[in-house]
Formats: sequence, structure tokens, C-alpha cells
Amino acid sequence: MNVLDQLSSTPLYLISGVVILFVVAMSIFFMVRAYRAGVAIGMDETKMKRAITSSVTFTILPSVSILLGVIALSGTLGIPLPWLRLSVVGALHYETSVADIAAKSIGLSGLSAQEMTLEAFTTIALLMTAGIIWGVVCMTVFGKSYCNRLQRSSGKSGGRSFGDMAMTAMFIGLITAYIGSYVGQLVQMQAGGLVFTGQYLQLVALVFSGLTMAVFVYFAEKKQMAWLDNFSIAGSMLAGMAAAVISNLLF
Repeated sequence: MNVLDQLSSTPLYLISGVVILFVVAMSIFFMVRAYRAGVAIGMDETKMKRAITSSVTFTILPSVSILLGVIALSGTLGIPLPWLRLSVVGALHYETSVADIAAKSIGLSGLSAQEMTLEAFTTIALLMTAGIIWGVVCMTVFGKSYCNRLQRSSGKSGGRSFGDMAMTAMFIGLITAYIGSYVGQLVQMQAGGLVFTGQYLQLVALVFSGLTMAVFVYFAEKKQMAWLDNFSIAGSMLAGMAAAVISNLLF
């Protein structure tokens, strides 16, 4: 049995499946409680059912981006771990980037199925878990005070809350770091000067994903087609991936 088969073995499926079933059961429990609470306070049942139907409709297609992340990671980490991570607490941009960083930090060229070992998988999974668990811990300890801070900040700074500004700043910082990393992979400083490595596919994916997102934002904000926001992430990912594949085939 090779490493990838071991990473997709029955015990790992069972462990992941139990955790995911627990989360699904918890979600159903709170959904039923919320529906009953709505009925108890006199909300229109027809409107509530319509809200449930529309929520389900606009959740399925955006989740395509999560499925793409599971597929992308399953080629090197097996199916159970990415399935568990992206179903419970993981974030798409976090899982892929941290897994790649962890792989390179232990001497692999990247997330490569040929180079993957059980020891490397353990290290990658541990780093992915240790890095993201602090969001849950911090919200458990500081969540109430943080929410109060957000409420006090609303209405200031031109109507933007502290949470809005923090998310914008974090996003800009994240994108800037990615762009710097991709440029650094394409152009490297060596003894003889600047060397072009030819690793340009990341930048191709970045540019086309950004352009696609700009198109979504234009129609959502300028043409009052706000429903397109639900498909912007998945659409941008697909456009970037398609552009990278086509560029690799052509050049």
C-alpha cells in the first residue's frame, strides 16, 4: 500500500466521518430550534420556508470553491483530512497555503504526491491544525468583548465598523504577501544577478482570478446584481485555474 492509499484508508474516513456527522447534526439541531423559535414569536412560516429554500439554493454553488480545495489537496494529502478540514473549521486559502509552506519547510519541493511520506503528512497536518485552532480559542475567550467592541465601533469612520476595517486590512496584507511570494518565485537573486525561474503560472492564476473577481464586483455593485456575490469566489477560482492550465499547455 502506497502513502496516498494509507492517507485515504478506512480508519481515517471513519474518524473524519464521525466528526463531520457531529457537526451536521449540530447544525440541524440549531436550525430546528431556530425555526421553532420563529414560529413561537409569530413569524410567517411561509416566509421562513422561503428563506430556507433561498439559502440552500445560494449555498450550493458557492460551495464549489470548497470542493475544488478538497480536490486540490486530496492528490497529496488524501481525501479524509482535506474533507474534514474544509467541512468543519478550515478556510480554503489557509489550508492550501499552509500545507504548501509546511511541505517546503520539511524539505519537500511542495505538495507532491511522489515525495509525500507519513512523517511529512503528520507534520503538515499538525501545522495546519495548530495554526487555525487559535481562532476558535480566541473567540471562546475574547468573543464577547470583541463583539461589544464591534458594536461600539459601528457608525464611526464613515459608517464602517472596526470589523470591516480589520477584515479589509487583513485581506490587503494577505494578497500583498501572496503577490510578493509569486514574484519571488519567478525572479530570484543569485550570484550572477537576477534569474528568471520560469515559475509564472501562479501569477497567471492570480491575474485572471483578480480580473474575474473585478467583473463580478462590477455587475454586483454597478448593475445591482448582488446575487452574483454568491458565485464570485468559485468563478474566480475556476477562471484562474483554467488560465494556468491553458498557459501551461500553450507555453
